[in-house]
Amino acid sequence: MHINISILQQKLTLLDDTGKVKAKYAISSAANGVGCEKNSGCTPLGAHIIRAKIGDKQPLNTVFVGRRPTGEICTPELMAEFPNRDWILTRILWLSGNEPGKNRLGNVDTMQRYIYIHGTPDSVAVGQPESHGCIRMRNADIVELFNLVPAGTSVMIAD
Repeated sequence: MHINISILQQKLTLLDDTGKVKAKYAISSAANGVGCEKNSGCTPLGAHIIRAKIGDKQPLNTVFVGRRPTGEICTPELMAEFPNRDWILTRILWLSGNEPGKNRLGNVDTMQRYIYIHGTPDSVAVGQPESHGCIRMRNADIVELFNLVPAGTSVMIAD
């Protein structure tokens, strides 16, 4: 399996080992555009892998903070109570860069930047850049993708 993410198209494509498309999903990348530097709020480009899968069997809309479920389920009421929260929901695919100096190590380390593919509230738009650097997906889509890919799956993010 291999994942291609197109920033331009705001699409994530899952390919099998022969290059056949297995699934396509709408995503939302960073509102700040692309870039690999720490604290940039940008989505990093280049070759990555899924370093860790977090949230297996958690209910839809489970809220994560620091990669741990808080015990909360995201609702419109909870979102109104915490309007500035960056909602990380349902599942997390934690990315690690494969290109030293570009997206790995030093000031450009994707994993140290806590860049994930993760679920987002259904009321939040996907298909346009609006995240803080991560790749956001619909909750049903992230569950499907999470169940299809193992840790170690390669992820290419291109503009």
